[in-house]
Amino acid sequence: MSEPRNSNNSGSTAPSPGVVRDVQEANAQYLLPAERQIPKGYKQTEVGVIPEDWVCTTVGQLVSDSVLEKPLDGNHGNIHPKSGDFVSFGIPFVMANNVHDGVVDLSSCAFIRKEQADSLQKGFARQGDVLLTHKATIGNTAVVGELQFDYIMLTPQVTYYRVADEARLSNYYLRHFFDSNTFQSVLQLMSGGGTRAYIGITAQLSLPVTLPATKAEQEAIAEALSDADALIEALEQLVAKKRQLKLGAMQELLTGKRRLPGFSEEWEIKLLGEIGESIIGLTYSPNDVRADGVLVLRSSNVQEGALSFQDNVYVELEISERIMVRAGDILICVRNGSRDLIGKCAKIDDKCKGMTFGAFMSVFRTPFHNFVFHQFQSNVIKRQINEHLGATINQITNKSLNSFQIPFPKDETEQTAIAQILSDMDAEITELETNLTKARAVKQGMMQQLLTGKIRLV
Repeated sequence: MSEPRNSNNSGSTAPSPGVVRDVQEANAQYLLPAERQIPKGYKQTEVGVIPEDWVCTTVGQLVSDSVLEKPLDGNHGNIHPKSGDFVSFGIPFVMANNVHDGVVDLSSCAFIRKEQADSLQKGFARQGDVLLTHKATIGNTAVVGELQFDYIMLTPQVTYYRVADEARLSNYYLRHFFDSNTFQSVLQLMSGGGTRAYIGITAQLSLPVTLPATKAEQEAIAEALSDADALIEALEQLVAKKRQLKLGAMQELLTGKRRLPGFSEEWEIKLLGEIGESIIGLTYSPNDVRADGVLVLRSSNVQEGALSFQDNVYVELEISERIMVRAGDILICVRNGSRDLIGKCAKIDDKCKGMTFGAFMSVFRTPFHNFVFHQFQSNVIKRQINEHLGATINQITNKSLNSFQIPFPKDETEQTAIAQILSDMDAEITELETNLTKARAVKQGMMQQLLTGKIRLV
């Protein structure tokens, strides 16, 4: 099989020396000191160490060698379809946000009339094409799957890469390589980064590609990484399904529409202020912040209904015991620049002893916290939050919180039973999310090993 020529001899298609140097430095963070030595059977290239029988080339060289067709994006200027051209069904009009996780999400994209699409000049992507987002949202990839249309139409934010010689290049290998640290480092450097990031078609010809010499090895790598993608997708779908099941259970159990066996006592409507109290958090200034001290829980410490400690702030102040958190407190975001974050909450546990909470947060303190915490996650509370939000300031006051009404079982054992069922569902979701995080980490490790040839499958 003939090989694509090495980019060392490709003239203007090679990445610039400055980009190469920056990429080599960026990629060095992924290597242990011992790995920075070139082992036998490997060679140093512009973008890293690869096996001697692999090829380091560029997109432009692959085009010159007729391995790839020239990459193309969507239509620019006046002929670019506008929002007024969108119809309920027709040819999918794929934007950058429709390209993610290796697939093209046609369920959320706009459509244009086929007659209009046929009249356009370029951007006709078809099954098997590799897509790469190159404007604002940089570096998302996908392979166009089976289509019920002749083609899909791309915006100027998305480039398609079409394999011209399938005997020499696997489209799925190319897509996984585009996801690699090596490629993404170059892409981000050449696109400028930030919200105005952009890399045009001509510049994309200089992007590097490292290739196993044989199609069989490319396909083996692509298959291993696609299997990892399939596991991740299955876990994501399972997490989503379990979340929907929990939402349904909350709607039934927290309103009394569905009663657990053995319970028949009437429920009542309670004001939150009747069963507990809402307490506003600590006011502090930037001058009070220290590298260590008392941890102040803020909105960023609440993620997916649980506590997170990835972004912490510490202060050195005398703090009232009343606003030191206690196990069972329900921590709630009550003021935020984003309206959607108001009401997100987490339950305080014993590990939070000695912490306080910021003035944009409140805690609701009640002896019935196990049951009430789940009510805070329910539509019953969310609906009242939306009703009480200020017109100009995204906040809910303690007075509003205390006035919220919830369905409330008189029998505490029924409260406990409902809370236990919902907590068990939370625990199952958390375990699945942990497995999902591990699966993603494993895939990242596989990519680093397989796409650099450190591990050979053929």
